Amino acid sequence: MLDLPVWFEIGTFVVLTLLLAVDLLLVTRRPHAPSMKEAAAWVTFYVSLAVLFGVAMLAAAGGQASGEFYAGWLTEYSLSVDNLFVFVIIMAQFKVPRKYQQSVLMFGILTAIVLRGIFILIGAVAINQFAWVFYIFGIFLVYTAVKLANQQVHEDEHEEQYENAVVRRARKMLPMTDDYHGIKLRTRVDGKRLYTPMMIVFVTIASADLLFAVDSIPAIFGLTQEAFIVFTANIFALMGLRQLYFLIGGLLERLVYLSAGLAVILAFIGVKLIMHALHENNLPFVNNGEGLHGVPEVPIWLSLTVIVGTLLVTTVASLLKSRHDQRRADAVTESEQSN
Repeated sequence: MLDLPVWFEIGTFVVLTLLLAVDLLLVTRRPHAPSMKEAAAWVTFYVSLAVLFGVAMLAAAGGQASGEFYAGWLTEYSLSVDNLFVFVIIMAQFKVPRKYQQSVLMFGILTAIVLRGIFILIGAVAINQFAWVFYIFGIFLVYTAVKLANQQVHEDEHEEQYENAVVRRARKMLPMTDDYHGIKLRTRVDGKRLYTPMMIVFVTIASADLLFAVDSIPAIFGLTQEAFIVFTANIFALMGLRQLYFLIGGLLERLVYLSAGLAVILAFIGVKLIMHALHENNLPFVNNGEGLHGVPEVPIWLSLTVIVGTLLVTTVASLLKSRHDQRRADAVTESEQSN
C-alpha cells in the first residue's frame, strides 16, 4: 500500500487543478492555433513536469512507486498519442476551423479526465473487492492487442471516417446550422434556435474519449494498483496533449508502426496481469482457490524496460520506413518527370 504524506497528495491535486484551470483560461480567452515554437515550449514544460513529479515520488515514496508512475505515464502517453489520430480525423471530417481546434481539444481532454477518473474509481473498488477482476483486465488487454496488431496488418483504420451510432443519431435528431458560429453549441437563426456543427464535434469527441478510457484504464492497472499513481499518470499524460496535436500533426502520419508497438505493450501488460491474477488467485475452480505462488511476478523495472524499449524501436522503425517510402515516392516522381 502506497504511504504518501497527506500534504504531498493534497499539494499534487491542487497544483494539477491550477494548471488545468490556467490552460482552460488561456484557451477560452484567446482561441488560436499555436505556433510550432509555442506548442513545443508547452509540450516540453508538461513532459518536464511529469519527469520532475516522478523524481518527487522517488523522494516521497521510494523507487517502486516512482517506477510505477513512469511506466504508467509512458503507457498512457503513448496511448494518448495514438488517440490523436482519431482527433485529427474528427477535426478534418467536420472541417473544424483551425482557430477553434484548441477549444475542441480542451473539451476532449477535460472529458477524458472526468471519464478516466470515474473508471479509475470503479476499477480500484473492483480490484479491492474482487481479485478475479485481474483476469478480466488481462484478457481484455490481450484482446485489444490482437485487434491493434490486426489493424496494423490490414489498412490503418484511422484513415476511415470516424462516425459512430451516437453521432449518426444526433445528426438525425438535432436541427442544425450548416456553418460554425464560433464555439457555440446553439445559436439563433431567423428566430429559430438551432444547434451548430460544434455540438456534433463535441458528441464525437466525448464518445471517442469513452472508448479510450475503456482501453487505457485496464492497461495502467496492469502496472500499478495504486489509485493515486493511476490518476496522476493519466493527468500528466493528458496535459499538453492539446499542444502536442499542433506540434506533431504531420509526424503522426509517419509513426506507421505505432499501433504495432502499442499492441506489444498491451499484450505484455495483459500477460503480466494474468500472471498476477494466478499468483493471487481466489477463484475456487483454479487450484482450489489458492494462489499459484510458483507463477513469477513481473518486476516494475522489467515493465519499464519493455515499455521504453518498445516505444524506441517503434519510433525509429516508423521514421526509417517513412523516410524510405518518401525516397521511393521521390524517385518515382523524378522518373515520371524525366519521361
